[in-house]
Amino acid sequence: MENDRAAAPSLAAQSLPPAAYRPTWWFDAFPVVPYEKSPPGAGQMLTIVAYDITDAKRLARVAHVCEDYGVRVQYSVFECRLDETEFADFWLKLLDEIDEDEDRLVAYKIDARCSKETLTAGAMVCSERAVCYLV
Repeated sequence: MENDRAAAPSLAAQSLPPAAYRPTWWFDAFPVVPYEKSPPGAGQMLTIVAYDITDAKRLARVAHVCEDYGVRVQYSVFECRLDETEFADFWLKLLDEIDEDEDRLVAYKIDARCSKETLTAGAMVCSERAVCYLV
């Protein structure tokens, strides 16, 4: 059993291009290191958050909270990639900002398989397709 593990190539090695196509200097400078726990984003889920806020000041505060956690994809719709703890914190902050008698707030959690099947059209940009984020 122990020998089977040693013989099987690592997940990182399986995703590398064939040796003939990869520059050796790159892998000398940046060796492939296995993750200690799990790859970044492994526990995250795509969450779509939409809102309808009746007061302009509350609207601005809710939008600001959403901008801290995700990417705006429509005027009142955000894509967020969060784990359960981050989502719970995010949701509580949103609930603190809204008036539950006047405002509406909804969050849809989408699993990794379904989030990869997202279709867009026009000038739409999904967070999954963004090349980099500036902080």
